[in-house]
Amino acid sequence: MAATKSPVVDIHTHVYPPSYIELLKSRDKIPYIRSFPPSSALRLVILPAEDTESTSRGRPVGAEYYDISKKVEFMDRHSIDISVISLANPWLDWVPAADAAEAARGINDEVNEECGKYPGRLFAFATLPLSGGKNVIEKEISRLKSLKHMRGIILGTTGLGKGLDDPDLLPIFRALQDAKLPIFLHPHYGLPSSVWGERANDYGHVLPLALGFPMETTIAITRMILAGVFEKVPELEMILAHSGGTLPFLAGRIESCIEHDAHLKAEGKLGKGRKTVWEILKKNIYLDAVVYSEVGLNAAIQASGKDRIMFGTDHPFFPPLEGENETWASVETNYEAIFGSLGSGTEESLAALGGNAVRVLNLVV
Repeated sequence: MAATKSPVVDIHTHVYPPSYIELLKSRDKIPYIRSFPPSSALRLVILPAEDTESTSRGRPVGAEYYDISKKVEFMDRHSIDISVISLANPWLDWVPAADAAEAARGINDEVNEECGKYPGRLFAFATLPLSGGKNVIEKEISRLKSLKHMRGIILGTTGLGKGLDDPDLLPIFRALQDAKLPIFLHPHYGLPSSVWGERANDYGHVLPLALGFPMETTIAITRMILAGVFEKVPELEMILAHSGGTLPFLAGRIESCIEHDAHLKAEGKLGKGRKTVWEILKKNIYLDAVVYSEVGLNAAIQASGKDRIMFGTDHPFFPPLEGENETWASVETNYEAIFGSLGSGTEESLAALGGNAVRVLNLVV
């Protein structure tokens, strides 16, 4: 990759801190971590489709998942100056309500401390105790202001369990808006396994990851738009994983369907004050560049704007199948897409590689 004159920032990069690993190892149902004889290697199982009687179920868990020094080694290998780390799916959504507050505090404190080991290089998106209820969640949002390295929160598409158009989420969104904490929206459950057909298991993880995750994000954010969330919480900021799924490509079709829907008109939802999909994309939404192609990135740029795109890697996922110490093709593909779309060394590409993230997330020590 070409040398740059400003920081390269990875805003889509995950970590499972040691205490989270131990918590998952103590469980016997999804999500869990354990080995499957005859192998002694640990594997992470977080999706129902992975929980089958096979020694290959789940995914291998190496030190890159929990050892923060491995994260920094990866950053150095790929010329990344700053990473904004986040707990990966399934976060704490499954924790019993009575344990949610303590679990979130522990994880967020631990991640904040990990960031402190590498001043100026690591920041984080916090994890919310979603199963604990409104008061517990708002208390943790308020507490995040005291954690030096936190710059937002990571959120799944189910919210409190009913989706992101759930009215009970509005106070949480308002608390995040007031605290100036952006939401990094990340998928987890994909689509029902029945949509992939009878031979889906012949194709590994390709269908649920390549298609299910992006569609999950698209559906979740479209429901928010239809529910008027961005009118009710006008300054809410969201960063969508995987370049917003298919939202950039389908934005025009979604907007047209809204404008031509008789039910929405009868409900009075098409009147003055409604934000269009395009306005939301350019006002409330940022898109990461984890789309692995110039074609996809061009759609994201056209939909949201050059000043709203942020580089990401999705580490530690999508490693090389061979040669663990080599540069990752998945990462280099994202670099190449940015250079192909915005030029190498241009002001626009430097912004996408890091400048936009520094500005939006206030990445200063």
